[in-house]
Amino acid sequence: MLSKRLSNITPSFTIGISSKIKKLKEKGLNIINLSIGEPDFFTPDRAKEEAIKAIHNNKTKYDLASGLNELKKVIQNKLLSENGIYYEVDEIVVSSGAKHSITNSLLALLDEGDEVIIPKPYWVSYPEMVKLVGGKPIFVDTEKSNNFKVMVGELKKIVSTKTKAIIISNPSNPAGIIYRKKELIPLVEFCLENNIYIISDEIYEKIRYIDDYKSIAAISDEAKDITITINGLSKSASMTGWRVGYSASNREIAKAISTIQGHLISHPSTISQWAAFGALSYCEEEMKAMVEIYKGRRDKAVSILKEIEPLSFIYPEGAFYLFIDISQLKQNMDYNGSFSVYFVDRLLEESKVAVVPGIAFGMDDYIRISYACGTDELIEGLNRIAEFVHKIKNE
Repeated sequence: MLSKRLSNITPSFTIGISSKIKKLKEKGLNIINLSIGEPDFFTPDRAKEEAIKAIHNNKTKYDLASGLNELKKVIQNKLLSENGIYYEVDEIVVSSGAKHSITNSLLALLDEGDEVIIPKPYWVSYPEMVKLVGGKPIFVDTEKSNNFKVMVGELKKIVSTKTKAIIISNPSNPAGIIYRKKELIPLVEFCLENNIYIISDEIYEKIRYIDDYKSIAAISDEAKDITITINGLSKSASMTGWRVGYSASNREIAKAISTIQGHLISHPSTISQWAAFGALSYCEEEMKAMVEIYKGRRDKAVSILKEIEPLSFIYPEGAFYLFIDISQLKQNMDYNGSFSVYFVDRLLEESKVAVVPGIAFGMDDYIRISYACGTDELIEGLNRIAEFVHKIKNE
């Protein structure tokens, strides 16, 4: 008999979409895939070279559970120079991707039944990770008028004696919003007053189109003490398959995370860690070039979407997604169950464009598109969406 915890886990919408895309492509159909959350660039050469060098130098043995010291030192320098946060090397733990870093953090913080606040819209795996470790996800509704940024007043309505942590995605997936310092300060003060830890998911931190950015842990020493900063190389250096992420926290939490990781996986792949070392040490210009390309695609997508009535969207300042409000089309569509799933299924079947339903992020009146694809493919996909919406409006 399987574990009871599996009965509470929601299957991945993105995996389901990928399966449908594969079947349609096998039929020879031209599918435009705007659902993928993966950079369409290759890993920079210097990162790959460091991995190859490590293999040839036989750096293939066990190492520290918390990660290679050489990598942790360049992460330490990155956090200080780019984010204005000083962490000791033993306060940094390298894990097998940012998702693993978040799971480790939850394992270190939560007892059975502890609550974790998750603002909507949320990344699809947050609630499932909380449930898998025995916690309880508590969702907080945010307002479109505030660009879906969580406010203290909204937190006051749901906080309880069981609240242990809140997860903040900054820049966010799926909306691409970025919190300003003045917006983060009251959230930090609320968490300090209520003994709530902050898990700050900053995996898209380097993919942003504004300079006004502040890591939560950089706000104050008190903020740093209750914050676990999560980051990695998957998005910024296009290293999704290498699986390297990291957490930075106070020494007590970092030691707990390292202990947990040591028993679960020993440590991440040493070869992947050397690739990450190469990316952080030598590939800054390549990462900046990727961001400029994303920005150009963002601008092109925005210019097209503005002309597609009655769709509206949150203007993204980071990441590589657009979160699009499709609610005005409800009256034109005869659906049962999830509206966004129905919309996405019809769009794929009739227009051969794949996007992600908003219900995957906790908001059924939306869809998410990704511009981590070629510009021509993006334009073609958006034009097909425009034709589909025009057809729906006239049904």
